[in-house]
Amino acid sequence: MAAANPFATDLNPFQDPLRFERRVSPAILVLFGANGDLTMRKLLPALYRLAYERRLPSNFAVIGNSRTAMSDDDFRQKMYESTKQFLEDSPFDEDLWQEFARGLFYVAGNLNDPALYQALTAKIHEVDTARATGDNLLFYLSTQPSFYIPVIEQLGASGLNKGRHGYRRIVIEKPFGSDLQTALELNNFVRTVFPESDVYRIDHYLGKETVQNVFAFRFGNGIFEPLWNRRYVNHVQITAAESIGVGTRGAFYQGVGALRDMIQNHLLQVMATVAMEPSAVFEPDAVRDERAKLLRSIRILSPDQIRAHTVAGQYGPARIGGAAVKGFREEDGVAPNAQADTYAAVTFFVDNWRWAGVPFYVRTGKRLPKRITEIAIQFNEAPHTVFTGDATNPFASRPNMLILRIQPDEGISLRFLSKQPGNGFRLRPVSMDFNYGTSFGTRTPTAYETLLLDAMAGDSTLYTRQDMVEASWKVCEPILDVWQETQHDFPNYEAGTWGPKSADEMLARHGHQWRTP
Repeated sequence: MAAANPFATDLNPFQDPLRFERRVSPAILVLFGANGDLTMRKLLPALYRLAYERRLPSNFAVIGNSRTAMSDDDFRQKMYESTKQFLEDSPFDEDLWQEFARGLFYVAGNLNDPALYQALTAKIHEVDTARATGDNLLFYLSTQPSFYIPVIEQLGASGLNKGRHGYRRIVIEKPFGSDLQTALELNNFVRTVFPESDVYRIDHYLGKETVQNVFAFRFGNGIFEPLWNRRYVNHVQITAAESIGVGTRGAFYQGVGALRDMIQNHLLQVMATVAMEPSAVFEPDAVRDERAKLLRSIRILSPDQIRAHTVAGQYGPARIGGAAVKGFREEDGVAPNAQADTYAAVTFFVDNWRWAGVPFYVRTGKRLPKRITEIAIQFNEAPHTVFTGDATNPFASRPNMLILRIQPDEGISLRFLSKQPGNGFRLRPVSMDFNYGTSFGTRTPTAYETLLLDAMAGDSTLYTRQDMVEASWKVCEPILDVWQETQHDFPNYEAGTWGPKSADEMLARHGHQWRTP
């Protein structure tokens, strides 16, 4: 008997895994920091989109908390206004909102006050009984990091971390500590209240479609995986550029900097996803094991290596489009001699057999020419060029490059050489492009939609584990220590440029140059 054709068109669509849409059980999302920007700009719009696409059960509920006194109706009205304002790419359905809003509730109180958790317990019982949420609770810490331990402590003291028959999970926003020691302290404390399997450290970069698609691209296609190693890859560039400055976050950024804010968490996780070994199965722990192994394989740089392989930058004033733009030191809340990095570039090396000798260039910065996040993989040149008659053509020996665009236009581009039409044999670079928006004819879910649904479903694949957090701090902390001891000559790049000249020189020493997106 012949085997069934998996690509047959007459398969039952309800049994086709490619058509499967994940459904989650009823639950209550307890949202600490419900009056903050993250909730209003990202979380509630993401939940509404999930409801709009019928990805949430009708009896799903949210209990918001902040210090501000509000009734349930006041909270619903505020979320209505913010969701309409920040809903970027989905229609707003008034009737659906009314249905969705019936599941929004609110409890005011101070996060350090045990009375809040008594009131919260009563509210949870009330909502669970009314909406039949199955005793499932997902706690989301959208608060200042200084409140993480007090909230977790109170959840444990009040018994809210223990369910009668439903689950108890907690989602923690970054940063996960300000250095290795504070990360260890936070992780060790969390473990006394919640088991690691119920802790979801969220990194929204991992929820972006293109980052997820790295898994499919590498491990679902036999054509690319054989090339994904030091024999064929010359180097890798990971760029996360922002065109805006620090705005009203000057005081915050002065104490954090670009390396802490972006590379220690987001970009090292992206790098780990690009460079990890294939897991035996596509299951949360198996995938995260491989990402963790990769992070542990990143070379810890010595002080001399840090001075050679890292660059700290800070933007200065300039004119962009005819308008005057402030330098970082002129921004509100920033000291006139601030030493904070608004730009960071690091050459990382992965000390394993797959990647030995291949540099990974990672950069991020404020006030760069454009907003873009991408992964660029440059392959080695052909070992022998037969087109000797095209020696004067600057494109004749341009190496192949694979570009994975994470934002703003999510997609993948493969650059290679082709013969230019006409007489002779002149080569020109061309691209094969894949774009999510045009290829699938559907909107791309936001990162928070994906990650919130994963947490409700108990899927931690795209979340960061304790050992991964600690491994990334071990990589970054020596760099921060050297930078802390260094008196930087800031500002060292003008707003609207691609960063300090020393970042270009860092790559030039390896015979490379930054790609201009």
